[in-house]
Amino acid sequence: MPNDQNELTKNQMRVLKYIKRQIEQKNNVPTIREIGDHLGIASPNGVAGLLNRIEAKGMIKRSKNRARSISLTEKSATPGLPLVGEVTAGPMTETFARAERFDFDGTQKKADFVLEVRGESMIEAQIAPGDFVLVKRQSNATRGDIVVVCDDENETTLKYWFPEKNRVRLQPANRNMKPIYRKDVRVQGVVVGLVRKY
Repeated sequence: MPNDQNELTKNQMRVLKYIKRQIEQKNNVPTIREIGDHLGIASPNGVAGLLNRIEAKGMIKRSKNRARSISLTEKSATPGLPLVGEVTAGPMTETFARAERFDFDGTQKKADFVLEVRGESMIEAQIAPGDFVLVKRQSNATRGDIVVVCDDENETTLKYWFPEKNRVRLQPANRNMKPIYRKDVRVQGVVVGLVRKY
């Protein structure tokens, strides 16, 4: 049993961990039904009750009458940024999920997550294989931003963002590589920092 009214019970912790994992790794807020299905809780009222108690302890916020309205509070945060996978600085390719956290001593204030870079298409922007890019999660970008984008087959890449008339030019920072042109891509986030291991 928790010793403090702000501590979570085992079931509350399971729910909170699942919510955080879905948001951080998949950029997806789960519904009450999805939480129940994943954790084996048959009753929607049972899940709602757990969410009410987690919210009362200040770990989440919810909006009434909306299916995907859960947001995490600062109180629920684990120190550091989540390393959610790898992104290719090269052709569009699948992102591999990871589940680690990194604390970069103050460089992470504007970022929401971290990706490890594979490939060499951004080396002239000083982004090399093995570097970690700090990414602010957002769905829009300004022309010339370095972005993480995803296409309709859930393949991702790291490139400069240049919208054109009927398509987007994803421009590498490597004179030996050609740009990628896509009509249907979604911005997952904008790079706001870089960390390199020596």
